[in-house]
Amino acid sequence: MKLLMLGGTEFVGRAVTVAALDRGWEVTALHRGRHAAPAGVRSLTGDRTTGEAGLAALAEGSWDLVVDTWSGAPSAVRDAARLLTDRARHFTYVSSRSVYAYPAPAGLTEDGPLVEGASQDAGGDLPYALAKRGGELAALDAFGDRALLARAGLILGPGENIGRLPWWLTRTARGGEVIAPGPPDAALQYIDARDLAEWLLDAAAQGLSGPYNTVSHPGHTTMGELLDTCVRVTGSRARLRWTDPGVLLAAGVEPWTDLPVWLPAGELYDTLHQGDVTKAHAAGLRCRPVGETVADTWAWLCELGGTAPHRPDRPAVGLDARTEAKLLAAPGSP
Repeated sequence: MKLLMLGGTEFVGRAVTVAALDRGWEVTALHRGRHAAPAGVRSLTGDRTTGEAGLAALAEGSWDLVVDTWSGAPSAVRDAARLLTDRARHFTYVSSRSVYAYPAPAGLTEDGPLVEGASQDAGGDLPYALAKRGGELAALDAFGDRALLARAGLILGPGENIGRLPWWLTRTARGGEVIAPGPPDAALQYIDARDLAEWLLDAAAQGLSGPYNTVSHPGHTTMGELLDTCVRVTGSRARLRWTDPGVLLAAGVEPWTDLPVWLPAGELYDTLHQGDVTKAHAAGLRCRPVGETVADTWAWLCELGGTAPHRPDRPAVGLDARTEAKLLAAPGSP
């Protein structure tokens, strides 16, 4: 197989590139040159934010599969897909379950209502949901039933440049008492970037098309198992202080950002941690145990000296140390 990876130097794109190389595929990556592509990749340089001029390096060539993880203006997906429609057999767009109209009820399938107002021709800064849905429309317009839409949710694993699992690992590694958002048995839904990558390649090779919710089954792990595993793999003496969600919310703690991954029960929790994934798992999606994801992410962090890379277009995550100290010292705290 010949793969054209649009990106391919960070997190999900890099995981796809590495998985393809491990299969012996021929991989070409178009990227901005800010990070080195994995060894064995044919690198092409281009900046898609500059419009069609940024795709000049793709003037020639043909591929079996194109994978695009773009999360900015949909016009960039449109330009690439139109350029490649006659020179690629299949186009995979890594989208998001954010494309569903909010709130998405628990158990929502791929047939659920979608966000309104998205356009494949939109440029500039857009809300994430509109950008991703616009990217889907661009892929479908150019490739039709040769386009696969992988609607991922929470993505974790080695290479993460958002900071969610890395923050929990570095926080538990410091030891001491750690505010842990309850309840510990809250079910989580996510995917390891490497499992997503393997499924994308398998699905494209099979010629699958259309939308798929590509995350684990709800409850693949729990908040308690995730944080207990962080403590264990870091070898720290951290003590988890499980705290009622009401206490955290009253203190101004922001779910998902201050305490990554965590969401209290409600609409947003149902939207992000309770989606139906029957279709993708029937098509071969398999998710490794949480212990493997956490341990491998910690090993990767250690190789980097403990500091994970961070996307400049995403805000930093993690609870401020002073806020945590106040919560731990509050009268009646658990």
